[in-house]
Amino acid sequence: MTMQAVTQREPGGVDTMEIGEWQRPRLAPGKLLVRVMAAGVNRADLMQREGRYPPPPGASPLMGLEAAGWVEEAAEGSAFQPGDAVLGLVEGGGYAEYVLMDEVLAIAKPDELSWVEAASLPEAWMTAWFNLVEKAGVKSGDQVLIHAGASGVGAAAIRLAAMLGAQAFASAGSEEKLAFCRELGAARVFNYRDTPAFGELVKSWGGADAVLDPVGASYLAENLQALNPDGVLVNIGVMGGLKAELDFGRLLMKRISLVGSTLRPQPLQVKARLAAALRDRILPAILDGRIKIMVDSSYPWAQVADAHEYVAASRNLGKVVLTMFSPQVG
Repeated sequence: MTMQAVTQREPGGVDTMEIGEWQRPRLAPGKLLVRVMAAGVNRADLMQREGRYPPPPGASPLMGLEAAGWVEEAAEGSAFQPGDAVLGLVEGGGYAEYVLMDEVLAIAKPDELSWVEAASLPEAWMTAWFNLVEKAGVKSGDQVLIHAGASGVGAAAIRLAAMLGAQAFASAGSEEKLAFCRELGAARVFNYRDTPAFGELVKSWGGADAVLDPVGASYLAENLQALNPDGVLVNIGVMGGLKAELDFGRLLMKRISLVGSTLRPQPLQVKARLAAALRDRILPAILDGRIKIMVDSSYPWAQVADAHEYVAASRNLGKVVLTMFSPQVG
């Protein structure tokens, strides 16, 4: 049995993507077969499209790491039933009519959330929680520097810092994005284009106890400068390069912890723990108005190339989502 999906002829640019026929996933133990209504767009998808971020063994080769939709099939004894609305992280394959979702990662979609809003949540919020709470140990009273504060993960991290009682500093590349970060709750912001040597600036604000950084090599020295003693630098991306010179003297004297972190390869039990945090801590805050969902825009899945180009150009304020309505739904 086949389905429609965003496929690729070969790794490369946006012109390599097309909507074509693909084998429909078959239900497996511990999984749900979900008819996708919306799927989040992430930089990991762009890297996979370019051939720089291959899916892990056994995962779908299709792009898409988060989805929201209807349960089409569920195994006997499942807590979910066909017709239930769910959202969740997937190993891959979200850019398709149907996707397999681990049941332990599936979260019942509240009626108050649209499909687009629901699909915008798993990757950004689980990444923010994993790295700020579990990796960096951010707590009330801390100061946290969040780079790319207007991105999907950055926006979630700024709001999460506030939830934890921490103060957020944020970097972004335009006045519009800096205003967006302030709206989210960032106490201090700076334009990285105007302030390449940001370490001293952040130190003048009292320094950072943790840094969340998707940039990597080009920011290493300034991140170490910005951090307070016993601070934690969590690198979640390499947009600024793979290799940099490390000042071990500063690392040792300030007792800094340097952490590399990616979500996709994490064991299922780790992702299940993060899904529980999204379900039990983040969603209640969204539903009672303490957190506002930040969706920049949505694109019909036929315009996936436009969505990728938009994210690649860093034009988004918050999440970008594909609406992927199957033919039965219209």
